Amino acid sequence: MRFIDPNHDRWHAANDDNDPTPLPDPRANRLLSLEQWHAVRAAWPLGLPAGVIVPNDVDIESLEADLPRLALVALQFPRWVDGRAYSQARLLRARLRYRGEVRATGEVLVDMLPLLHRTGFDSVQLRGDQSLVSAQRALRFFAEHYQGDVHRPQPLFARAAA
Repeated sequence: MRFIDPNHDRWHAANDDNDPTPLPDPRANRLLSLEQWHAVRAAWPLGLPAGVIVPNDVDIESLEADLPRLALVALQFPRWVDGRAYSQARLLRARLRYRGEVRATGEVLVDMLPLLHRTGFDSVQLRGDQSLVSAQRALRFFAEHYQGDVHRPQPLFARAAA
C-alpha cells in the first residue's frame, strides 16, 4: 500500500478554483473529475496517462470502456462511515479486471486500511490528522483472513484443502 503525500503527488487536479480554463488541456498525470473526463475523453490523446476522481454514488461499471485509458481511479470516502467506495474498488479489481492504481481519498482513517487493501486499493491519501506510522502498523495487524478477497479469492478452508 502506498501512502500519498498531497504535497508531493505526481497527479495534479485539473481546473482548480484558480484556473479559469473551462476544460483541462491534455497533460500527463492529470487528475480529472468524472464530468471533466466525460467532456474530454474523445479528444484525450491515447497513451497519455489520465486519472479520474469518482464519487462513491456512481455506478463504477459505467467506466468499463474507459478503464484501459485510465492510469488512476481515485475513489472518494466523503465520510468514513460511508463504505460504498469499498464496493467500487472490489468491482474494479474482481469484475472489471482493472490493473491501474486505485486510490482512496477523503475521510480515510487508519482503521480502514486492512479492508481498503483487501478490496483492491493500492494507494491511500490519509485524512490530515492520521498518523503514517499507525497506518503502516495497521496493515500488519492480521497475517491472514478467513474470507477471500481480491488478492486471494478462496476462503481459508479452501486454501487449506488445496
